[in-house]
Amino acid sequence: MLRPLQEIFAAKDYPDLLVGLETPDDAAVWRLDDERDLVVTTDFFTPVVDDAYTYGAVAAANALSDLYAMGATPFLALNIAAMPVNLESEIVGEIFRGGAEKVKEAGAVVAGGHTIQDDEPKFGLVAVGMCKHDQLMTKAGARAGDVLVLTKPIGTGVITTALRQERAEAEHLQEAVDWMMRLNATASRLAIDANVRAATDVTGFSLLGHGTELADASGVGLKIHLGSVPFMSSAKSYAEQGFYPTGSANNLAHFGPRVNFDDSIDRYDRMLLFDAQTSGGLLLAVSESEIEKLLSEAAAQKQAAWPIGVVEKGSGIRVVDGAFEAADDRGD
Repeated sequence: MLRPLQEIFAAKDYPDLLVGLETPDDAAVWRLDDERDLVVTTDFFTPVVDDAYTYGAVAAANALSDLYAMGATPFLALNIAAMPVNLESEIVGEIFRGGAEKVKEAGAVVAGGHTIQDDEPKFGLVAVGMCKHDQLMTKAGARAGDVLVLTKPIGTGVITTALRQERAEAEHLQEAVDWMMRLNATASRLAIDANVRAATDVTGFSLLGHGTELADASGVGLKIHLGSVPFMSSAKSYAEQGFYPTGSANNLAHFGPRVNFDDSIDRYDRMLLFDAQTSGGLLLAVSESEIEKLLSEAAAQKQAAWPIGVVEKGSGIRVVDGAFEAADDRGD
């Protein structure tokens, strides 16, 4: 699908385009000068929750996450919206308000946008950020021996799917909403301070899908320990009831051949690792020399950070049973 675009916009013709169509990164990056890069992304989707304000805020947090995954600080956003003509103006206003307040929380400003009519609501942002050139994070920077760190738990896909079928418990939905509303700003700043050069945010392609992209771009393999992967409290229950979003099945079909599981891992845990996330956390590849610093600073700033595995030589992803013990894995 991208090949015609790559032929029209060949990378060699745009030397200041540092990240474009040739890589699976989370945002485009344009070099402004020797010190600064401009980082630009866009993301929008249909409602994942019933409350209009929450939907707008989650959609905005999700779009801004692409900037944080690249090490950028947001400063400007444009709304992208498609709304049914018969949708009450108060509801549309609440969607926009939720998005605007989340953008303001990020220290950025909504400066415009575009709205069209459509049968189903859709909302998101064009988000623009700035990054210091020597702090840019991409999917291509992981090295064997790096420790994999995840900054939000998994489970929004199965929980929001249960909601659409009117089967989600209120407290379970609130847990998912709380995580989806949380910006990845602190996690990104801690990663920059720890000199992380490889990162991605975990969204629609799932932990294993985005992990596969990172592994491929870096020319390495990943070893993930199931026992150390954080899950939302109700995720396994909803998985066992079969509340998988369509995106999870697509992730399994597309990325599954690149993943090897221990035989002891059941099909529900396997599918949760392919669960299509909304506004998920960052997956960071942290060097051995910086991991203790990052975890210590994360604890001090009340930023969740779970070591879940290690980068190793090879390709693809291995998912093993049991918890991650860094000392045991670093010699792999």
